Amino acid sequence: MTMAYISIIVLVFLFAATLLPAFDLGLATLSAAFVLGLAAGVPAEEVTGFFPADFFVLIVGVTALFATAQLNGTLDWLLDLLLRLVRGRLLLVALVPFVVGAVLTAIGTLPAAATAIVAPIALSLAARHGISPLVAAILGITGIISGLLSPLAVYGVTARELSDRLGLPLPSSASVTFLLGGLLTGLLVCAACLLVGTRIGAVPRGRVPLGGPARQATEPPDTVAGPGTAGKAQSATVAATAAAATAGDRKTRTVTVLCLLAVVVLSVGFDMNVGYLGLTAAMIQQVVFRLEPSAIVSRIPWGVVLLIGGLLTYVGLMQHLGAFERISELLRVDGSPMLSLLVLCYIAGVTSFAASSIAVFVTAMPLLPPLVEAGISPVGGVLALALASVLVDINPLGITGGLILGAAEPSARPRLFRQLLSYGLVSVAVAPLAAWAAFGSW
Repeated sequence: MTMAYISIIVLVFLFAATLLPAFDLGLATLSAAFVLGLAAGVPAEEVTGFFPADFFVLIVGVTALFATAQLNGTLDWLLDLLLRLVRGRLLLVALVPFVVGAVLTAIGTLPAAATAIVAPIALSLAARHGISPLVAAILGITGIISGLLSPLAVYGVTARELSDRLGLPLPSSASVTFLLGGLLTGLLVCAACLLVGTRIGAVPRGRVPLGGPARQATEPPDTVAGPGTAGKAQSATVAATAAAATAGDRKTRTVTVLCLLAVVVLSVGFDMNVGYLGLTAAMIQQVVFRLEPSAIVSRIPWGVVLLIGGLLTYVGLMQHLGAFERISELLRVDGSPMLSLLVLCYIAGVTSFAASSIAVFVTAMPLLPPLVEAGISPVGGVLALALASVLVDINPLGITGGLILGAAEPSARPRLFRQLLSYGLVSVAVAPLAAWAAFGSW
């Protein structure tokens, strides 16, 4: 038995061990990567090189940014504003992350950056209004997936450039078709999620009571009743204090919102690293508002960093050993062009489950031209392959899952991890087939 197959078996045992009490998957995967590397003759330095340093900077920077926004009250204010915009309807509250995610990726935001922005919004809304964290996460990431095939988005641009390079005969309307296909898929998943969620109580029905205007500071009873000079002076003091507090809140919100907008604009418009931008914005707010540094650092989900860092290190070693090529070989069968496309979609879905979806998409695209020559629609083939690659992204093995877990309440993370893993495994079985059936013949 080769080391590639052994790495697959070990990964299965590691996931099964999560059912045991007091088992830390992050520590276990790092240890397993080291031991498996020794057995396979891979030096420890090379194993360490598989650790996702970019993920570390991303999740620490973004969670630090939103930690400052939460500590100074701006995040709660923004959530209240969103609640007022949808007039308290809980069904529309649940849809906010979907809309935000779709808009962000449609205008060109990278999926990881969009997830970093959407995840805290989705999970904060879920915690405040009794929505299931899993449903909130699915809606937010599905929104992101919906916009990924926009002409401005990374998948849309990549699909067109690779198709031209590979000689795929795409019609002039292909970009619009890609966008509509992504939006249609996202809306269907969103509708199904909301339907099931409302049936099982994961999405509450009705409205959230909207609060009235901010309460005005009132004088103590004895001050109001006493008409003397002392009463008027105390009344003036209370009013001045309230006005100063309101002005301070406005300044805090203004600076924080400007920092958030700067992170979005610089990451989207100038392709700057959103993790480092988040760290810089968090540091600026910490200095300006004199926040306690330990309060920010303690809100960074270090357990999630260890978990996803360990998993991605192990997955990197598996890729080095050729484990995913072995999995692809197990799925490879001979058949008609449509059946071959289905197999290719499953290969993309299985590989994307634990690897970079865009990397899988780029790697699998060169396998399409022979299928197109055999009669497959080029637009349908690209759509099916792209969606099979991204629809499995809602799982805890990648950056997406790490950002979702990092934004969740600490007490909800263990259960959410298991739910995301279950959803991801089901999506690996269902999503490639659904994408192939829906778009393979377009």
